[in-house]
Amino acid sequence: MTDAQPGRPTENAMRRALKRARDGVALDTAEAAVLLQARGEQLRDLSASAARVRDAGLEAAGRPGVITYSRKVFIPLTRLCRDRCHYCTFVTVPGKLRREGHGMYLSPDEVVEVARQGAALGCKEALFTLGDRPEDRWPEAREWLDAHGYDDTLAYVRAMAIRVLEETGLLPHLNPGVMSWTDLQRLKPVAPSLGMMLETTATRLWSEPGGPHHGSPDKEPAVRLRVLEDAGRSNVPFTTGVLIGIGESYEERADALFQLRRIQRQYQSIQEVIVQNFRAKPDTAMRAMPDAELEELAACIAVARHVLGPAARIQAPPNLVDSEYALIVGAGIDDWGGVSPLTPDHVNPERPWPHIDQLAERTRESGFELRERLTVYPEFIARGEPWLDPRLLPHVRALADPETGLAREDALPKGLPWQEPDEGFTASGRTDLHRTIDTEGRTGDRRADFDAVYGDWEALREQAAPGMVPQRIDSDVREALAQAADDPTRLSDDQALALLHADGPALDALCSIADDLRRATVGDDVTYIVTRNINFTNVCYTGCRFCAFAQRRTDADAYTLSLDQVADRAAQAWEVGATEVCMQGGIHPDLPGTAYFDIARAVRERVPGMHVHAFSPMEVVNGASRTGLSIRDWLTAAKEAGLDSIPGTAAEILDDEVRWVLTKGKLPAADWIEVVKTAHELGLRSSSTMMYGHVDQPRHWLGHLRTLAAIQQETGGFTEFVTLPFIHTNAPVYLAGIARPGPTTRDNRAVTAMARVLLHPHMTNIQTSWVKLGAEGAAEMLRSGANDLGGTLMEETISRMAGSRYGSYRSIEDLRAIATLAGRPARPRTTLYGEVPAERVAAAEASDGHLPELLPLAD
Repeated sequence: MTDAQPGRPTENAMRRALKRARDGVALDTAEAAVLLQARGEQLRDLSASAARVRDAGLEAAGRPGVITYSRKVFIPLTRLCRDRCHYCTFVTVPGKLRREGHGMYLSPDEVVEVARQGAALGCKEALFTLGDRPEDRWPEAREWLDAHGYDDTLAYVRAMAIRVLEETGLLPHLNPGVMSWTDLQRLKPVAPSLGMMLETTATRLWSEPGGPHHGSPDKEPAVRLRVLEDAGRSNVPFTTGVLIGIGESYEERADALFQLRRIQRQYQSIQEVIVQNFRAKPDTAMRAMPDAELEELAACIAVARHVLGPAARIQAPPNLVDSEYALIVGAGIDDWGGVSPLTPDHVNPERPWPHIDQLAERTRESGFELRERLTVYPEFIARGEPWLDPRLLPHVRALADPETGLAREDALPKGLPWQEPDEGFTASGRTDLHRTIDTEGRTGDRRADFDAVYGDWEALREQAAPGMVPQRIDSDVREALAQAADDPTRLSDDQALALLHADGPALDALCSIADDLRRATVGDDVTYIVTRNINFTNVCYTGCRFCAFAQRRTDADAYTLSLDQVADRAAQAWEVGATEVCMQGGIHPDLPGTAYFDIARAVRERVPGMHVHAFSPMEVVNGASRTGLSIRDWLTAAKEAGLDSIPGTAAEILDDEVRWVLTKGKLPAADWIEVVKTAHELGLRSSSTMMYGHVDQPRHWLGHLRTLAAIQQETGGFTEFVTLPFIHTNAPVYLAGIARPGPTTRDNRAVTAMARVLLHPHMTNIQTSWVKLGAEGAAEMLRSGANDLGGTLMEETISRMAGSRYGSYRSIEDLRAIATLAGRPARPRTTLYGEVPAERVAAAEASDGHLPELLPLAD
């Protein structure tokens, strides 16, 4: 018989797919869908090849013949949820909780008591299970949180994770459902691993009435895939998986596995994949739906192993396999997941856990040794930074075998302080880099971890392909030019895009229009500010692919300044006439949560009159996540510590299509917008920026400028717009052959002119960058609509590390000379474009706005 029954693959299709699996050939989605239907002898064939892949992976990991599990307790923090999954018995309603004598959430004492009992039984993991954001659906949840002083459920999760760490020593694994990028930053410092099941990518099961996820906002597949990607961008060891048998087709089941493979290939952040079989439960809408059969489960495990490869850790819950341990082991798992000697499986309460001794025996019958692991897998412990927050390292090391990274089975957890790293602000490394970058240069053109820290370059190359070659559109720009000259506020997007593509005489006409608009708006004066850049550390693990500044702590060019050195630099700048210090640094994992407050306060105390312009939106989010404060509360505290305004850097391109090529772990566009709008509302003005000329297109520039204009109309908080041409020379994304070698002169002129046109009349100051363009280039931009040259800088490290050829500082005379090249006068300004006090002008004139050799620099 050659043809399959309806809905079944043909025998030929199955035979071909099985042979490809045996031969170790990469499967496609169609072949995986065929193999998911393997049963009987076909399943045994498939499982045998999957087991060989698994065994090779265990050999490579240094633990051949070992299947792992985690000894844990469940902490059901709340059983309320805003979703309505049709198979769930975990979730309940406030009235039922009250009738049963329970609160809306477990109390802190209840949480700690469960964890303490688990620790006494040798458990090492505290698995927090809860519903998604119940306060969005249930007023009772909102009232409970308000009464106990928590902004939201995740704030309570964070607080309870810290208590469990400090009072019991158990390692939290957090499953709070859908999380934003910012949520992941909040929770990463308090848990070695986090998780969320993907379940399925079958959108129809969510979108169509009657589907198991209909009415559940957090079960939209695109939303859940975004969480997995954000976890990868944030270097979070993450657990996920698929739930089979809820109505998805074999093709949809295969697609879910391939989506997991895509994300793992790009970020290497998925620490384990759970393959879980649906079990119908009484009192649910899906109670009559048949269970996923165990052969179906085994086939999915085997296909997952082939699709995800030998390095994947694949798990099946042992309480859902009806004692068919050999079948499941044979299909290719290498982990049994969490097993609790204390608490039931709150998601499947009708299915008790096997005794660990029994599980070990049944595993041994299949030829494997059962070994205990921690909630975070050994591979991630070995990787260290940036995967584990320094505040968690003592807790993990207390329980981990230093040789294998598995659990020390004789270790009994005990509470340890969850505290800031001891290092604080200790000067270290190449603290004179701001000078020696111009004399000695960089130690190397790339970091030693170049091949790993930025994600998978090949996957990125595919993602970046559309932006590699700048598109050019042929259009008649005469109408657009006429509109720009008559009333730029009425330019349509099509007209604006035509102008962003302008070249030749049309570009000359555009720059002339922009220059006339500049003259009418702000006059002929070219402004500049006497300022000093202080980049207080370049240690960073964010993984921005355009950045050559960031270093690991062990790299030869890494450095961190002490608070005294920061204050000394500010005092030196004041002596030579500065009115501002601009301070930004890497996202250093070992600096305390109060680091930014400490920096601002150190400058304010040493130089009370200095304007503190500091901390990009990325640093703001980092500070907020490390302190547990909201963005608003953090900015308020920073302002009280001495912060006067923030730089609008970390913007790059405010389009996530481009951002996720340029950066691995930086904040999404929406979070950048939230930070700057909140800052403006609090009276903290900011600049705004755009870095262009890499993998972007003119349509991205247009969207970026439109976004800034909309924010400015709403808040009025931007002081200026700064054009930042991409410096390609040492940028990792360029060295990997993915980005263009920076913008052309045409691009620079078009962007500067269109910034003037599109931001009019809401943003009146357009700054060009002498650091990136040099004197001639900056003068050309002054003739194309710009009116500001930025600052003297005194020390400039970020662009110089990237390969800028134009030095680390400019004197006042240098900046005036650039203005003269453009045929214009120059005058100093303050950060907020006000008049500079006469005393400051005199001090700056006396020193020409830069540090003389006789003034020693603190090293």
